[in-house]
Amino acid sequence: MTPSRRGHLAMLLFSVLVAGSFALGSLAANEIAPAALNAVRFMIAAAVIGVAAFVTTGLPRAAMVAPWRYLVLGGLLAAYFVLMFEGLKTAPPVSAAAVFTLTPLLSAGAGYALLRQILTPRMALALVLGGAGALWVIFRADISALLAFEIGRGEAIYFVGCAAHAVYTPLVRKLNMGESPVVFSFFTMLGGLGLLIVWGWSDLWATDWAALPPIVWITIFYVAVIASAMTFVLLQYAALRLPSSKVMAYTYLVPSWVIVWQLALGGPAPSLLVFAGVGLTVLALGMLLKE
Repeated sequence: MTPSRRGHLAMLLFSVLVAGSFALGSLAANEIAPAALNAVRFMIAAAVIGVAAFVTTGLPRAAMVAPWRYLVLGGLLAAYFVLMFEGLKTAPPVSAAAVFTLTPLLSAGAGYALLRQILTPRMALALVLGGAGALWVIFRADISALLAFEIGRGEAIYFVGCAAHAVYTPLVRKLNMGESPVVFSFFTMLGGLGLLIVWGWSDLWATDWAALPPIVWITIFYVAVIASAMTFVLLQYAALRLPSSKVMAYTYLVPSWVIVWQLALGGPAPSLLVFAGVGLTVLALGMLLKE
């Protein structure tokens, strides 16, 4: 299997695992401060990735060259996840996932600015179609709300986080100095953890950890081990083998997977009109992946 195909498989699994964050995150977002939740999830994820790195490639001293790289990348990821959970306090999970699908368009711009990666006309059309489908879902298939651009507060907050995520993807390739994905992810997680502890210190102390409902702990361990440790490595792996726009193209599958997750968890299905927007995002994915 070629490196490119392995990158595509990594991102397919990435989309399934990320979707679970929206479905579970919406159930826990109002039970704990986002900074506190993500500080713990980064701590657990760093431990898991650190063990994986130690037993596989080790942690070479050369990986500590220019440690500021990990603060920059970790800070972008920390901002993304904190704003995601802040947005999920009010935004429905499918709607938030639709905001996430705007990331490829943002990532394409960041990829050009940082790496001079050029979009073909077909890829540009795909990004526009995907963005249109995302907006249709975000505005819940309500044309009057779309024309008035009545975007919810949660969706607006999460969009800022998605902008941080879009910059992160091309920066991985630009700042990586040959470190393996697992080692690079470990130090990135440490950088993000340090910043989250400083930023969320008061929230960490104010949280009554013993009184948290079970769904919070389920969400923390899922997002830490599955949606952080695993997806960070998958994203790092794919970003070193695929252009930024193709890496983030798989985000177009996330709303579809979120619907599956919601149904599995006993949640409601979106209206049929919303499915039209989801269909556009899947069409955009196919266009972006075509060679």
